[in-house]
Amino acid sequence: MPIFKRFGLLSDLYIALQLALTPTLRHIWATPSLIFHPTAISRIFMSYVWTAFGAGIDENNVQLKTSLITKNAYGVVLDLGAGHGHTAKYLDTTRVTKYVALEPNILMHDAIRRTADAAGFSEPSGTLLILACGAENTTTILTSLGGYQPVDTLVSVLTLCSVPDPQETIKSLTTEVLKPGGQLLFIEHVRNPLPNVAWWQSFWSPLWGLAFDGCRLDRPSHTWIQKVGGWASEELTGTDGEDEEHLFWHRVGKFVKAT
Repeated sequence: MPIFKRFGLLSDLYIALQLALTPTLRHIWATPSLIFHPTAISRIFMSYVWTAFGAGIDENNVQLKTSLITKNAYGVVLDLGAGHGHTAKYLDTTRVTKYVALEPNILMHDAIRRTADAAGFSEPSGTLLILACGAENTTTILTSLGGYQPVDTLVSVLTLCSVPDPQETIKSLTTEVLKPGGQLLFIEHVRNPLPNVAWWQSFWSPLWGLAFDGCRLDRPSHTWIQKVGGWASEELTGTDGEDEEHLFWHRVGKFVKAT
């Protein structure tokens, strides 16, 4: 594995620090008690990073998201780790009845409202619901939907890399929150199958996660989804032209739950 691939993400980290460190420090200066809440600091930092990079990352994946999300999403859609709500842009309003944006970072909620409203989903109309809990809080998710109502479509875009207790969370979401016959659509960066690349993913993950709200590079999220079982069908692919030695190695999936 060439050295520039091993250390390439340091340039991304440097750019993120340039953009987000100063405003984050201003928050800490204004509220010194934040130093006792590292998760809050990480989310403040991440909110500035995503403001700078979120739209560009979304733009780079328009074709992929269109073929996966626009083509397949229907009914009540639960977007795990919604960010700025970019998923709403890819939902067909003739097939999707409600967009549920799950985003524990409340600093992103105003952006979700703007993006969703532009896509035809709003809180006053009842077609938009924003939840501030994490993906692991399945009871809160279900009760917020109105009395343990499961959803038709789960969407996860670059989210499972950062959820707490990922294997248990994936199992709970797919067994409790997703309807029988419902579908899980995901685009995730995952553990690379090449051992030397996977080693570097694990090496960088503690530093990367510290800066980016717990994000890890070395999670085999796609295999954890498969191991849950109970799928009527599984479609798992990669992304066209992706370097096999990339530290951010992606898997794209459409899994339909058995009835």
